[in-house]
Amino acid sequence: MLSVGIVKAQKDKTIAIGFYNLENFYDTIEDPNKQDDEFTPNGANAYTPDVFLKKIDNLATVLSSMASDKTEDGLAMVGVAEVENGDVLDALCKHPKLKGKGWKNIIFEGPDERSIDCGLLYNPKLFKLMNAQSLTVPVDEGDRPTRDVLYVIGKLKGQEVHVFVNHWPSRRGGEAATRKKREVAASVSKAVIDTLMAKNPKAYAIVMGDLNDDPNNKSITQVLGAVRKEKDVKVAGLFNPWADFYMKGLGTTAYQDAWGLFDQIIISYGFLSKARTALRYKEAEVFNKGFMVEKFGQYKGYPKRSYVGSVWNDGYSDHFPTIVYFRQN
Repeated sequence: MLSVGIVKAQKDKTIAIGFYNLENFYDTIEDPNKQDDEFTPNGANAYTPDVFLKKIDNLATVLSSMASDKTEDGLAMVGVAEVENGDVLDALCKHPKLKGKGWKNIIFEGPDERSIDCGLLYNPKLFKLMNAQSLTVPVDEGDRPTRDVLYVIGKLKGQEVHVFVNHWPSRRGGEAATRKKREVAASVSKAVIDTLMAKNPKAYAIVMGDLNDDPNNKSITQVLGAVRKEKDVKVAGLFNPWADFYMKGLGTTAYQDAWGLFDQIIISYGFLSKARTALRYKEAEVFNKGFMVEKFGQYKGYPKRSYVGSVWNDGYSDHFPTIVYFRQN
């Protein structure tokens, strides 16, 4: 058995980064310019202040648990999706289960008609923000606008990293019919990454999000060019640790009894290079603890969601979060 001292030393040198789709994390205020009516006290979901506070408590339970067994500080940062605004993220960060971490957050108001955007929560002790911007995903004329990509630059334990938080267009209307939209969304992050890599092929880049595609889809294997084996990642290339998870039948969200692994964190060659070991990739995890799994009903075995239909289910999200771990040398 490892001694307590060795375990603590390993925790001290482990850095964790996560992604979590927070599933319709709205405030309770109706916005006449957005399609958020159902998530109001008088809306279809009876989304009252009490329900909102319970939703925050449930999300804080998950977020405070993530990486807690492998790191001293928990998550260094976590990308989030399906968030209405910065106010709800502020309320989440101030929850007693998270307040001691001192987390800060970044989010921009995007063009999505449902007012759900991507954000980033981060521990300022571990990650120093340098810059952030919202990258627009182009859509065909007449199509609904989709979520922007949140692009954040900062220093993670002193190393400059480039983080892209995504929520690509859904498969509503069919996977094949909507495939091109996700490929376009993938190209937004990839264009910036290509520019970065042209200057420094070992730059630290992270593409994370609810991609609404699995690790074997073209948007990831061809547009991003992410590969499933570390040994096959070329200089300036991208590595997708979730491909092996998916091949084993593991997923983060389920639909009609079929698992998908939409929630991915893809990393650049710089995290793998043995010649540059300041932050070295260690392992990945689908965070699916027992309390987060539905125990009854039609969704038994699925992630325990917030609502079943329009009835509050006292759950967390219809997605499991994901984590990647790095070793700091």
